[in-house]
Amino acid sequence: MEKLTAQNLAAFINQLPKQHSYQYLNPKNKGLIKIDHVELPEGPIRIRRWDPSKGESIEGKPLVSISQQMLWRLANAIQPNQPINVDRILGASYNTRSVLEALLVHTPQFYYCYPGRIESINSKTKIKEGHKHLIWKPESPHINGVATKTSTDMVISEIPAMEVFYDSLVLPDSNQNLELDIDMQRRHAQIQIALYYIGLQLGFRTWIAQNDKGIMYQNKRLGEYEGVIAKLEDELLIKAHVDAIKAALLIDCIWFKNGKLMPAVMEVEHSTGVTSGLTRMLNFKNHFPPFPTRYVIVASDDDRKKVVQEANKPQFHELNVKFFPYSAVEELYSLCQRRKIAGVSQEFLDSFMEEVRVA
Repeated sequence: MEKLTAQNLAAFINQLPKQHSYQYLNPKNKGLIKIDHVELPEGPIRIRRWDPSKGESIEGKPLVSISQQMLWRLANAIQPNQPINVDRILGASYNTRSVLEALLVHTPQFYYCYPGRIESINSKTKIKEGHKHLIWKPESPHINGVATKTSTDMVISEIPAMEVFYDSLVLPDSNQNLELDIDMQRRHAQIQIALYYIGLQLGFRTWIAQNDKGIMYQNKRLGEYEGVIAKLEDELLIKAHVDAIKAALLIDCIWFKNGKLMPAVMEVEHSTGVTSGLTRMLNFKNHFPPFPTRYVIVASDDDRKKVVQEANKPQFHELNVKFFPYSAVEELYSLCQRRKIAGVSQEFLDSFMEEVRVA
């Protein structure tokens, strides 16, 4: 097994004895955790937690959930024999992250460790004692139900957390979508802007949906930016296919390259159903000759389950949809902005997207 899934994490925790209570890894936290039940195949996981040092007991404590989204987010970050900092992966988004970490460490394939930490001061570096990390060692299982520490000679260079900044933008009156409030519309536009900048850095020309070209960003309309396609009739690859052009007019983002390639057709879905985006891409595909590309739903990490469910409906199966979560979009956007990457392979782009079609 080279890649973990939420199903794997849920199954591992489901194998822990339900009658036992489990301690946190942080010795300062005297609380206890008890698994109530695990909804298979991929969660959520229901637990109760209490702190005997404060005179608390399990009686009357409410059920708390570890969500599917949380399991997927952590599973996607785990690599064999590579320490990860759970707090950094999950951040402040989840208040049960220490519970999930504690339960996983009690399962046979997970350990906790303290890799060294590289500290740089005045151009001098030294290795200091590091922070607690989780590590997946599938080839060296330990006893089920026992939290086990492992040693490692790895060291971590702790760079600052990635940050993504957007300048203020103005939505045109014609862009008002009654299904979305203004904050959601702004978020939708921000992701389109990130996709445009990624495309520009990778040498792609970008089609922005006709009704979004009037969005003002840095005092300029998106349609006026370098590399944004003014008219699809001007794009060599598609200019001869009138019906495909009509079908593509309202697609959020399409990347083209060198008049010969179409790296991705993308629909940004924010807090609405994904069916409309899938339908729009399918309509485009049906009016364009068979051509290698990616059909991509770009959505919040929390919407993964919805994307998987909709993309696997029979009518959309031929799209072989990929999921491009917001976190991955902004990770790639930040990388493009900071490192000015260029000349990357298609496999590099694929590493930021997830296959969602169930065979």
